[in-house]
Amino acid sequence: MDIQRLDGPHISSLSGTTKQLVIILHGYGADGNDLIPLGRQWQQMLPNAEFVAPNAPQFCQNPPMGYQWFPLNVTIQGVVSTPQERWDGALAATPSLDAFIDAELARTKLDPSNLALVGFSQGAMMALHVGLRRTPSPAAIVSYSGMLLGPDHLDTITAKSPVFLAHGSVDEIVPFEAMSLSKQALTSIDIDVTSYVEEGMGHGIDGEATWLAGEFLVKSFI
Repeated sequence: MDIQRLDGPHISSLSGTTKQLVIILHGYGADGNDLIPLGRQWQQMLPNAEFVAPNAPQFCQNPPMGYQWFPLNVTIQGVVSTPQERWDGALAATPSLDAFIDAELARTKLDPSNLALVGFSQGAMMALHVGLRRTPSPAAIVSYSGMLLGPDHLDTITAKSPVFLAHGSVDEIVPFEAMSLSKQALTSIDIDVTSYVEEGMGHGIDGEATWLAGEFLVKSFI
């Protein structure tokens, strides 16, 4: 089993007292610096939270920049990797991400129930894949422009974390329909799902989605 040590940018709690941990997972071809600004935007709402955004374990091969959680075939038509390729890739990346989460919880001396996972695109796929299989369940999972991998593997999901899904209505990379399919699959196993449509938005995160996810995290940590 190949477990790689992950690292990335970190924001300490605004209050100086850490009671929650928010781990933010970047998308394909990016790095932790791409999404750590979300933590700065949520600091006032979550003054007792630490935010950390690890770089994925592999250098991205296509395009040759940033990092990837697993190989992904992306063209102008969107993500064209097969469902099985994405599932296998997430399985391979899981040990490294789980090890990072465990190490961060140990460092902060927090109970796993005080953890939230946030991801964008491929990072959202990983947040859902890993978060929904952790015990105890994370406090919350936020998925921006992602999808639930392996909807035919729902029997492997053990967590009951509430999930927030946000997706651009004109996403050119991960089809907008992925949000409704993910929501349908998760609600079928009694997971509480909140969803938000970013009207007119492509593959990205708008200001309203940032604010709503922040509110969702605040409520989930109570």
